[in-house]
Amino acid sequence: MALKIFNRDARRLWLNSQGLAAAPTGRLDLLEIIKNLGFVQLDTIRNVTRAHHHILWSRNQNYREPMLNRLLAKDRMVFEHFTHDASVLPMDYYPMWQRQFRRLGERVSRSDFYRTELASEEIAAIKARIEAEGALSTHAFDTKITGKKEMWARPPHKKALDHMWYAGELTTSHRENFIKYYDLTERVIPEHHRKAEQGDAEQIDWLCRNALDRLGFGSPGDIQRFWAATSAAEVKAWTTGLADELVPVELQTAQGDWFKAFAPADIENRLAENVKPTSRLRILSPFDPVIRDRTRLSRLFGFDYRIEIFVPAAKRKWGYYVYPLLEGDRMVGRIELKADRKAGWLKLRKLWPEKGVRWTQAREEKLDAELGRLARFIGVDFIPE
Repeated sequence: MALKIFNRDARRLWLNSQGLAAAPTGRLDLLEIIKNLGFVQLDTIRNVTRAHHHILWSRNQNYREPMLNRLLAKDRMVFEHFTHDASVLPMDYYPMWQRQFRRLGERVSRSDFYRTELASEEIAAIKARIEAEGALSTHAFDTKITGKKEMWARPPHKKALDHMWYAGELTTSHRENFIKYYDLTERVIPEHHRKAEQGDAEQIDWLCRNALDRLGFGSPGDIQRFWAATSAAEVKAWTTGLADELVPVELQTAQGDWFKAFAPADIENRLAENVKPTSRLRILSPFDPVIRDRTRLSRLFGFDYRIEIFVPAAKRKWGYYVYPLLEGDRMVGRIELKADRKAGWLKLRKLWPEKGVRWTQAREEKLDAELGRLARFIGVDFIPE
């Protein structure tokens, strides 16, 4: 029989697995946080702070923005590549990412979006310049967009650089003001990681096991979406092959329904050690791992969330950049924030409590305290309206 897990226990297990159950204080081990998460998504938008910084700060508020680039550029303890989106991953995971370089390199080769007008010798010349001059950003090249300049249009050299980056020929060396610098992979990735050989089956097994470990429980779709580095068929074959090892579970949704999933073999120990999350109110990034899988978010928390940065202002239900609010094991609301670092302020534009949540004075004080901490993180003052 499947092990039944009630909704509150499932929510707590997920928050414990994702580092949001404990108070975000104490000694900071940045690499350990990234390893526990598996990866951290990168994002260009800096509404208050960029998503990757916010995600890390949410786990330990001793984190500061320059630390991640130091881990990438100086310590070489993480590398950048593509999961479901651009992300940083622990360098130790590089050998298990070889198939992803191949998969994405082949996919980009077939993509009309990445098809470049450059001849093969021109692409080779781009790589030769990097070899001769060192790491270069897209600004070092001057090919131009031809035709209609649409939102996602890229100049030919940018397409060529990204193709080589997806395929693993080039690697992010460092970033300056979030601008990516491309370098030859052999100058960035340590040789023992580059030359470690892992078969395709071993990589799939590692990806699925490590996804399920960080999820705590998951359907085949959850496992596949975690890294976005395996196909649905590969995950299904993996779960079938490990039928005697994985634990079948049934989880109660926030709506009271039940759905089937798998859990690691130690699920009963995890449930026994399932810590009640801190009652601290947390402002989460829209790209936080707990938020980004909208199906899982709705199932576990009954929280319907959509980021509306690409929705025309007149059609937005909430706002341009709206942050979910987590209190304990519940999503209690959402807020719209705006920051101006030059002027030195952070402002709360609007608050929407979730249906059925009483916005008490105690919650108001918790939110003010967290806004103050977020303001100090980016070096500004929180200014109440």
